[in-house]
Amino acid sequence: MALHVAVDIGGTFTDLIGYDDETGHVFSAKSSSTPTDLTRGIMRCLDKSRMAVPDLVNFVHGSTVAINTVIERKGASTALIVTKGTRDVYKIGRGNRPEAYDLFFKRPIPLVPRHLTFEVEERLFASGEVALPFNQDQARAIVTKVAASEAEAVAVCFIHSWVNASHEALLGELLRSICPEKYTSLSHEILREYGEYERISTTVLNAYIGPRVSTYVGDLERILAAQGFSGSLLIMQSNGGVMSPETASVIPVAMLESGPVGGFIAAAHVGKRLGFENVIGFDMGGTTAKTNLVKDGVPQLAHGYYIGGYVSGHPMMLPVVDTIEIGAGGGSIAWVDDVGALRVGPRSAGAEPGPICYGRGGTEPTITDANLVLGRLSPSEFLGGEMPLDVERARLGIAEKVGSKTGVSDIEAALAITKIAVMNMSLAVRGVSVERGYDPRDFAMIAFGGAGGLHAVEVARELHIPTVIVPNYPGQFSALGMLMADIQHDYVQTYYRSLAQTDFAALQRICDGLIEQGRLRLKRENVSADAMFFQRFLDIRYAGQDFSIPVPVPADHIEAGDTEAIKEAFNEVHERRYGYHTPEHALEIVNVRVSAMGRRKQIELPVPELGGSDNPLAGKRMVYFESGAMAVECPIFSRERLAPGYKLAGPAVIQEYACTTVLFPGDSLVVADTGELVITIKV
Repeated sequence: MALHVAVDIGGTFTDLIGYDDETGHVFSAKSSSTPTDLTRGIMRCLDKSRMAVPDLVNFVHGSTVAINTVIERKGASTALIVTKGTRDVYKIGRGNRPEAYDLFFKRPIPLVPRHLTFEVEERLFASGEVALPFNQDQARAIVTKVAASEAEAVAVCFIHSWVNASHEALLGELLRSICPEKYTSLSHEILREYGEYERISTTVLNAYIGPRVSTYVGDLERILAAQGFSGSLLIMQSNGGVMSPETASVIPVAMLESGPVGGFIAAAHVGKRLGFENVIGFDMGGTTAKTNLVKDGVPQLAHGYYIGGYVSGHPMMLPVVDTIEIGAGGGSIAWVDDVGALRVGPRSAGAEPGPICYGRGGTEPTITDANLVLGRLSPSEFLGGEMPLDVERARLGIAEKVGSKTGVSDIEAALAITKIAVMNMSLAVRGVSVERGYDPRDFAMIAFGGAGGLHAVEVARELHIPTVIVPNYPGQFSALGMLMADIQHDYVQTYYRSLAQTDFAALQRICDGLIEQGRLRLKRENVSADAMFFQRFLDIRYAGQDFSIPVPVPADHIEAGDTEAIKEAFNEVHERRYGYHTPEHALEIVNVRVSAMGRRKQIELPVPELGGSDNPLAGKRMVYFESGAMAVECPIFSRERLAPGYKLAGPAVIQEYACTTVLFPGDSLVVADTGELVITIKV
């Protein structure tokens, strides 16, 4: 057997999907996440799937360990060493206020305390020339102080080290020789892009999570090896690619948003298979809902991202699949605020204790409880019957915590909970579409995650999205996407010039240097030369603007110095994103980017056995759809009994092992030849 397996650890559930490329058989499993020891959840899934670990040839893993370390502030005690005179740059940050009119706004608390921030005499000009030599003696004294401190990790970020890393490299040698036990992050080893505050923040994040992530990855390697695993272990990155465990231990900041990314990769593949190049991925799990826009078959990327949100988060400059995430998962808690308004999220009941209906001690009503009370979830078929749900306990909890405080019945309270959640999620979808210059009506929505099918139809209707697709294996869809990811590493070098004055020979040398870095890393990760490919981008802006846009540029445009073709490409991207362009305006190049890719053997999207049944109806139950309306006797279908081409009209509920899809009155559904549920929305 040649088994490929991927495991995605979420805040509530751990999902596994495996694929035998010899037989085409698909293995899947789901278990509650184990926050105190994430590897336990992985091993539970492997046990449930009944796959033999020695038969695994690939193991791809995406985890919340990095992001949770930051959000929960459970990272390593970290020291920061900077150029003399810049000690407070990290704390001061930028002058803009995320909430301009909030009189009580507070900046995020830095991950490094001031007493662990040190300065070294050295200085470079922006050209890279030395303005003040590196003070070796002072640096040694500071490293000695750091060695004696409580710091477990050290971040180093010198002024203009993005253009000349010599001073940082000297300090790195001292740190790694005097205190090798301390995790060391040097900014030039992570990214070489201007923007002092953001570069410091990215380097600090890397150091802060480094010890915990590297320990976790090492533990996972040892546990798998003890089970007989001798295949290739790969770690999911935020950019949509995968990397080796060795790279993950050096640049763990690259996996901060690795959890949801796999689903958007799979969404792009499903869209292509069904003839939709432009799709919106909608992932609703147990803790959050996440969304991403796929244009022309490619998930969109962001190059400036805030870990923990724009208002209170920490900037991180590595490329990230452009995701908007909100606290609206199945476990999101419904609560009434001090003025009597109903709120949903962002707090979550998580895996422990979970929603009230789990019967594990949860006392706060959640979206899952609301769906159960409304009849949209089966109390006996959740997770294939492995986890019975207590509908009466959920009803009492909603009545007590929401209904009694708002003066409505338990049913109306449950409907209100779902309506607020849908509105919040539709705003997230609007954020990746309308606010990025795209009309959601031109896209299909691919809904996945354990709760995605429950609310996708309502979210789509809010935004007039005409088609919703529920893929095969929606509950393990993010894990499935991880199996399809290529190895990828992103490199950047600031090169600030007006386009008209660009030295294209120098630009070509920068590209060649970045490509060579990528080639060497891919070679270390055992990627053959014929499997390597490289994509070039230029960050460009109109002269006088502060923000740039990454524009894909073919190699021959750079080699030929074709400024007109580059300008045309930029204007096209600017027009699509902002609705206008000014071709007569001068352009500036800000950064050069290269994505180094290693093609992996492509896993074909698995198709489940689609035999169907003469009678796919599993039963009927009363389901509530609209406020003020009576419950509707709704047919319940088992998805595995639905044959390709089968059509049905709403209302209906389609149940499967790890997901439930709700079809509202007026909507219609057809089963695709490859098993996906394709829903046409009545808008």
